[in-house]
Order: sequence, then structure tokens, then C-alpha cells
Amino acid sequence: MYQVTFSNQSMAELNKLGKLAQLEVIDSFGSLTQEELEGGLPSIGKINRGGKQFYRFRTGDLRIYFELLEDKQTLYAHYILQQHTLADFVFRFKLPFKEETAIEQEDNFWKYLESLKK
Repeated sequence: MYQVTFSNQSMAELNKLGKLAQLEVIDSFGSLTQEELEGGLPSIGKINRGGKQFYRFRTGDLRIYFELLEDKQTLYAHYILQQHTLADFVFRFKLPFKEETAIEQEDNFWKYLESLKK
């Protein structure tokens, strides 16, 4: 069992969930084992990005992108993204990704884009 820590972006995404959903996400993420990280679960993938090895953990409709820190005891969640979103696609396929890309998760962003068509 690992200690888990969260970035500001991932905490913001967690805070959007109800309390029960938060507990379920944290429990499933926090109970990962070394064997599962090494390929024992179909819900875990590996991505090399910027010289770091990231893991992608699927839980429900969420994708948690995290790394195992150098102490080998801490999982650091960099991003929590909704599945099938542009931000999830961009990160997974190693396209340039900034935290600002998370703006695309907001409904107002998409409403603005739709208004440009008119």
C-alpha cells in the first residue's frame, strides 16, 4: 500500500465529486499494490512523458495520471481527468499538455466555441 498525494488540479477534480465518490476514488487509488503497478491490472497503463514514467489508472469515468515517486512509497496524482475528454486524449497521446488544457473541461469553454460558429 502506498501513500498518495494530489496536485492542485487533481484535488480540484476530486472536490467536484460527492463525498462518497471521493472516498471510492481515493480508496481504489490508495489500495494499489506494487504487483498491480507492474502490470497486474487491466485498468492500469504506463506512459513515458518528458523523461518520467506516468501511470494511468482507470476508476469509473475518471482517469488518474500519476507517478511513483523516487522514495518508491508515494503515488503522486498529477491529473484527474474525465474519460473521453480532449484533455485525456491530449495527455495520453503525448501531445503538448498544460494545466490550462483543463479549461476545456468547463462547459463555458464549449459554449464559447459553439458561439463562434454563429
